Amino acid sequence: MSPTPATLSLDSARTRLRRLGFYGLLAQADTLLAEPWLARVLEIEDTERARRSLKRRLDNARLGAFKPLADFDWSWPSKCDRSAIEELFALGFLAEAANVVLIGPNGLGKTLLLKNLAHQAILHGHSARFTLASDMLHDLAAQDSTVALARRLRRYTRCTLLAIDEVGYLSYDARYADLLFEVITRRYELQRPIALSTNKAFGEWNQVFPNAACVVALVDRLLHRAEIIALDGKSYRFKEAQERAARKSKARATDRRPST
Repeated sequence: MSPTPATLSLDSARTRLRRLGFYGLLAQADTLLAEPWLARVLEIEDTERARRSLKRRLDNARLGAFKPLADFDWSWPSKCDRSAIEELFALGFLAEAANVVLIGPNGLGKTLLLKNLAHQAILHGHSARFTLASDMLHDLAAQDSTVALARRLRRYTRCTLLAIDEVGYLSYDARYADLLFEVITRRYELQRPIALSTNKAFGEWNQVFPNAACVVALVDRLLHRAEIIALDGKSYRFKEAQERAARKSKARATDRRPST
């Protein structure tokens, strides 16, 4: 509940005016405290700034469309530690600067979990960015100078949480491995976590980055402080495709029945 004129203390008023940058009002805080409009002005400005901050962080996150966590079918994967996943949404890993790694085959909802995790962080006042591994690496590799690359790296290192999806779906040359290593190392040194999904066990990452010398060091930094959650089972998308095909087949069979 927002403070009312009766409960707004001078110290509270000064703190909020300073935080909002209302230095003219701050200079007159002791005389303005009795004004009935002061608490309302502070409430309006706080609310509007919070709204704009949330919108800016959502826009910068590049989440796109995604299903809410409530739509995740916990019963579908044959292996899924629900309690461990739900614990992530308390966001304790952010304070610990611990990475989150989701490992499992395609079609089990890893992207849904990553996007919801980033969204949860944003709702709690943090900044986040979601990216496909291929998009991030292509973006970084396209920079044509050291200065441009350093500037673009900040896009992926300054946010509180970086969510990288689909590591392992494509293979990359050593240049791309070096770029991923750079992102992971910078965030490791800044103690800013990464949430990452992959369909490859770490022992297979040399297939993702063949001939790259940094793979072992890259994985070492990623896993040093990490929550690793494995999922297993058949693709939920394939299940939905089968169900859709069955419905259409049934509908066609019904349409072909002769009229009586």
